[in-house]
Parts: sequence; C-alpha cells; structure tokens
Amino acid sequence: MRLRRKPEAKQKLMEHPLVFTPTEDNKGQMQGQWRSVFPHETHPLHVELGTGKGQFLAKASTLRPDINWIGVERIEEPLLQAVRKGEATENTNLRYVWADVENLTDIFATGEIDRIYLHFSDPWPKKRHAKRRLTYRRFLNLYEQVLAPAGDLILKTDSVSLFDFSLEEFQERGWEVIEISRDLHHSPYAAINITTEYEDKFSSRGMPIHYVRVTPPKERAVADEN
Repeated sequence: MRLRRKPEAKQKLMEHPLVFTPTEDNKGQMQGQWRSVFPHETHPLHVELGTGKGQFLAKASTLRPDINWIGVERIEEPLLQAVRKGEATENTNLRYVWADVENLTDIFATGEIDRIYLHFSDPWPKKRHAKRRLTYRRFLNLYEQVLAPAGDLILKTDSVSLFDFSLEEFQERGWEVIEISRDLHHSPYAAINITTEYEDKFSSRGMPIHYVRVTPPKERAVADEN
C-alpha cells in the first residue's frame, strides 16, 4: 500500500513535546541524558526501532509503567499516528525520536539502552538488499554499542526468510539466543506478549509469528567501543 504523504506531519512533529528530532545543531545532545526526561529516571530504558503507527508502545507503556519507553521512526506520517496514540494514553513514560536507525549511536550513549525491539521490520527479500535488513551485521554492531552489558534484543516477524537470515547474523556476530519460537502465539512466551498492528493482522490470518530474544557478545561490544 502506497503511503499517503501529509505535508503538515513534519511541522507537527517538530513542535511536539513528546518528540525529539536530531539535527546537526543538537547532534549528540541526548546521549546519556534520556532517563532525565522521564519522571522515574531509574527505570529501565526500552527502545522500539521502527515504531510505525505506535500500537505496541501505547499498550506497552500502559501495561508496564515501570519501564521508560522510546519509539524511533524515520517516516513522519506513521510516527505522527504513533505520537497521537501515545498522547491519548497520557502516560509519562513514553517518548519518540524522529530519526533513522542509521543514526542510533548519535542519539543514544554507549550502554544506555536496556532492551531493543525490532517488530516486523522490512524483510528486504531481494538478496542484493540484504545490507538494508535491520539485523544485518552492520546494524548489530550499532546495537552492541548502545545496549547495556545485560541488555537484550527482541525480534518479531512474519517473514521466515528474515527470521532465518537474522539467526545466521546473530550466530556470525556471536549473539546468544535466550528464547526462540517459530509460533509465538502458541508458545510459553505468548502470555506476556504485547502485539503490534502488523502482528494482529498476520495472526488473524493464521500466520505464525516468529520470535527470538538475544543478547550481544560482551567481548565484541567492548571491543567496538575502542
């Protein structure tokens, strides 16, 4: 489906108090400072990359007020929808970043994030586009830098090819698989699962949801900081 562009979305996001927009002037401004924008600074920081229309974050921030949540999205139209959903909750533990995942290390400091979520990322099915997949090793390197030593990453997808590719990349980079299921909604992990828009759509069609929780290699994460 072609995304309907809304010229007013940019201005609304630029002015919205829940949204941080990185620019050349404020580059690196929020690194290491994210917890200070939330009322409870000691709560864990969880970040969803590619937050889309925001159903997951709106629900998650309501069900888990003991966690500070941030959604990162580069496309303004779905982000504006996400922000409106978040605003409607009136939750104080929720913020958004209008940026590309490519700039993750300019936004977050080393070890600042406790958990990263990748929910139904673009699978980029053509082989020549493999480097664009958010579980390609170049992106894993970024995640290794911003995740806390005890941090982890959760991936959910309907794409078998992306899931298999991701498992191969995790193994190649030395990430450890902690939990895994090729049918999340019929697994022990379903009880605490919070769904996204895409997840509801796919599961309603009987499609299995692939799920994995992984932790980065401590040695490599340290090496990449130097």
